[in-house]
Amino acid sequence: MKINTVAVIGAGAIGAYFLAGLSEKLGENLWVVAEGERAERLKTDGIIVNDRTIRLYVKTPAEAAGADLLVVCVKYGALEAILPSIEAIVRDNTIVMSTLNGVDSEEIIGERIGMEHMIYAVMKLSSRRLGNTMRFNPAVTLGVFFGEKDGEKTERICAVCDLFDGTGVNYQVREHIWQEIWYKYALNVSKNIPQAILNCGFGAYTDSEHVGFISDRMREEVIRVAAAKGVDISDPDNPAGKNTKLAPETRFSTLQDLDAKRPTEIDMFCGAMVRMGREYGIETPFCEFAYHAVKALEEKNAGKIS
Repeated sequence: MKINTVAVIGAGAIGAYFLAGLSEKLGENLWVVAEGERAERLKTDGIIVNDRTIRLYVKTPAEAAGADLLVVCVKYGALEAILPSIEAIVRDNTIVMSTLNGVDSEEIIGERIGMEHMIYAVMKLSSRRLGNTMRFNPAVTLGVFFGEKDGEKTERICAVCDLFDGTGVNYQVREHIWQEIWYKYALNVSKNIPQAILNCGFGAYTDSEHVGFISDRMREEVIRVAAAKGVDISDPDNPAGKNTKLAPETRFSTLQDLDAKRPTEIDMFCGAMVRMGREYGIETPFCEFAYHAVKALEEKNAGKIS
């Protein structure tokens, strides 16, 4: 098995990471999927990654049909809308990698196209985005961690490794990828969200016992829900549950979205936590408060709150 063609849906920070990393190796066999005005803009402007302009080869979903690998990099709120595009691209040969944060995007996509196409992945990036310009910090950008849910190193996992070898895409194959996805989810909920509400940098988690308290309570809620689903993420020393070394002023994606007055992914983070907690009879009061707090900040950005 060899991967010759790759399609990417979503040209934000994560999509840009793959497009920049694979562009020299694949050339015209690397496609970004888009339609209409957005497609024309991407064709004209390309993207800029760490001061390097990347020319994009843009295809409609129909034109990208049969790609060997499809990498889904959209925001969680856009996932439902692009399911028809994913369905149009996927053929029997197509491997699908979802890089979305959260713990349910693989199942959402797999219900539409068949779980046999899905491999599991989690991203570990440090990035800043302004328009079509992305900047990654190479020192702390570990890239994509992926694998089969059962940990087997299959032929298709080896084919993805061969694709990434010698490119700008950093990767690691992980035996316990499903557990690592949940560790990353707990990290996002407990570190991404409190700073977004308080409008503070990453350093606040060590500078303030109060910010640290909120973060710890939110992480505990995720641990309880994960345990109800049969996933143990209780080890505080597991590297998958820790941030890499970051500058104290670092602002994570939810706060970056609020800064830019973009919709956030709070539904994927705390919204999903509240839903799963109710499903298993587990109280999630800190996540529930955080959900409504971020929603209120979105309304404030939209001018709905004076």
